Amino acid sequence: MKKNVGVLIVDDSAIVRKVLSEGLSRERGIEVVGTAPDPYVARDKIVKLKPDVITLDIEMPRMDGITFLKKLMKYYPLPVIIVSSLTQRGSKLALEALSNGALEVISKPTGSYSVGDMSVQLADKIKAVFHAKMPSLNQTEINTVSVRTGTQARAMTATTNKIIAIGASTGGTEAIKTVLTGMPHNSPGIVIVQHMPAQFTTSFAERLDSLCAISVKEAEDGESVVNGKALIAPGNYHMLLRRSGARYYVQVKTGAMVHHQRPSVDVLFKSVADYAGQNAVGVILTGMGADGAAGMLKMKEAGARTIAQDEKSCVVFGMPKEAIKMGGAEKVVALNHISQTSLDFVEKL
Repeated sequence: MKKNVGVLIVDDSAIVRKVLSEGLSRERGIEVVGTAPDPYVARDKIVKLKPDVITLDIEMPRMDGITFLKKLMKYYPLPVIIVSSLTQRGSKLALEALSNGALEVISKPTGSYSVGDMSVQLADKIKAVFHAKMPSLNQTEINTVSVRTGTQARAMTATTNKIIAIGASTGGTEAIKTVLTGMPHNSPGIVIVQHMPAQFTTSFAERLDSLCAISVKEAEDGESVVNGKALIAPGNYHMLLRRSGARYYVQVKTGAMVHHQRPSVDVLFKSVADYAGQNAVGVILTGMGADGAAGMLKMKEAGARTIAQDEKSCVVFGMPKEAIKMGGAEKVVALNHISQTSLDFVEKL
């Protein structure tokens, strides 16, 4: 008999605990084994109940969620999903949590985001991280430093009118950080879709901008794609590449979800195939599901060079696996070699 995924809900709000418990209890394959109002109670329940996955609020009394997360990852590493409010502070703390071992982030229900929608998405994320490999924080830091040093020192040939398109989901925030910190200041224009709720992408872009030699920002509709800049699709909006003469720019728009996602990697990749074709490199990173596989195949068929992250370095080998299976990935590469491989491909375009 297939085991249900045991979940412990940690949140200081009794209402949130009740809403999440009731919502998740209706989802097949999920069992809420307990709830906790703060990290001290959570600690005792983790030992007693041995949950498979934890959902964690990060703004709590007695001990904040970040401190608790760091202790958990050191002494009792478990898959953690951050459930946070859509405030600026909540977004920044969620990004800090992702850099300290959390695997996913989801926003708490609001007027425009129903409990039912949230429960379905959270259940999908719980099932994905249950099968995920826990990242080594020390190794992530080592990889980032080594890649950054190696590529920033290397001179690049002209990259005019070349595009690098990147797609990622679960585990992708740290993977994207590794790739972008490995890019020199004059790298080709980069367009990125990371599955992430609205509001969180702003903080994500700001954090990356502070770490990278290139500039990184949340994309705005009509914004030009230029060398030395990466544009990240805003949460809850699709981002497409467009071209006017020699100028590439992005279109940011609403629309139906694709693979239950908005932004969708497939939407971006298919537009890159249409408007950049053989002047593009496509990269698909760690993530659950199949978003991006069909788009990567279309890019390859249009003459683009394509790269998938390898299974060993993925937190979740879902999206890269599907891209490889569909025949869209020309090369399969470990995370800490993706920056250099992308640059090598660009020089051959």
